[in-house]
Amino acid sequence: MVTISLRSDQRAHFRKCLRRVGRREIGGILMGEQVAPDHFRIVDFSVDETSGTAAHFVRSPDHHAEALDRFFRRTGSDFRRFNYLGEWHSHPSFPVRPSREDITSMQGLVDGERDIDFSALVIVRLRCFLLLEVAAYMFVRQGAPVHVALTM
Repeated sequence: MVTISLRSDQRAHFRKCLRRVGRREIGGILMGEQVAPDHFRIVDFSVDETSGTAAHFVRSPDHHAEALDRFFRRTGSDFRRFNYLGEWHSHPSFPVRPSREDITSMQGLVDGERDIDFSALVIVRLRCFLLLEVAAYMFVRQGAPVHVALTM
């Protein structure tokens, strides 16, 4: 089973961003490190707080390209160890499960023209302004999405 690690300071950053935008969906990209076979650690993530609505978020690739470039420079462009891990977005009014649109978008990413064999999707939700719900899913080329274990 695939495992993704999410540090407590990253969870706190998610909470802060979600409190700031209220009921709008926000999101970004996940940058990660492969620490063992089928085990990834989220190293950083970008945040786009302006593109979402109450029920929809689509990230602009241009908005996050700079964050990815900085990440690659910081990690010495060691793509085998540090790389794009996937996407994240919030579901302030819905469960932390991928919608049909989420599934279609993520499956299109891994089955599309880009050379991406897999991509994680992390969905976050803030409840009662304090409790962070988080769920992760892995999308693979020509496969069905699977739930991913999160270690915190």
